[in-house]
Amino acid sequence: MRVLRSQPEESSLQTRPSSVLLRLDDVAKTYVSDGQSVRALDGISLTIGAGEFVALVGRSGCGKSTLLNLAGAMDFPTSGRVLLDGVSTSELSESQLTLLRRQKVGFIFQSFQLLNTLSVFENVELPLLLAGHSDTRDRVQRQLELVELDGLGARLPHQLSGGQMQRVAIARAMVHGPRLLLADEPTGNLDSATGNVILSLLRRIVDERKTTVLMATHSAESAAFADCVIKMRDGRIDEVVRS
Repeated sequence: MRVLRSQPEESSLQTRPSSVLLRLDDVAKTYVSDGQSVRALDGISLTIGAGEFVALVGRSGCGKSTLLNLAGAMDFPTSGRVLLDGVSTSELSESQLTLLRRQKVGFIFQSFQLLNTLSVFENVELPLLLAGHSDTRDRVQRQLELVELDGLGARLPHQLSGGQMQRVAIARAMVHGPRLLLADEPTGNLDSATGNVILSLLRRIVDERKTTVLMATHSAESAAFADCVIKMRDGRIDEVVRS
């Protein structure tokens, strides 16, 4: 893996393609709650390759969501290093962090987090507009086709089923071509059959687009779609199982 020793230019965070996309080196994260220190992550070391589907499994409070936040540069370790595509996230300025997230990372949430006043097309288009792109129609259309919603672009979120809303959220997360897709309990609000459709879609994105997916889940059935299952307990990695 190529690690950048100096700050990248703010206009670009491109690095050479690497077989390693995400690396955590002895990462700890401590929060203060009601005057008490809570150690959410305790010495995590982890390497995730480009194009892998990795599931984080464990009970609530084991550190899954904290790890996702650190992987996506939404939060930063108390100690240790997080390197995304060869760049240490703790060493970037706010503008560089914004650029890193816009270029490299897509987010999928349990609660979909669609904007109810925007159409399906507009929800998917929004990340491109925020990044300053003007010619967006073809890119949005391709993503709607990817998630099999190409005829529903004019609908509002309340006119969709839960599974359709999550597919819109996936299209929105993928529209800027991220290398890393972070999914926090993406099937938590869905029935098992609809959830399997979403998991199969994520599996296809990994296989066809070579996008890395890091997913937090309580479900062993959901984790079975992944190439690698990381079992967490009390802020530590308890076991790693590769298929």
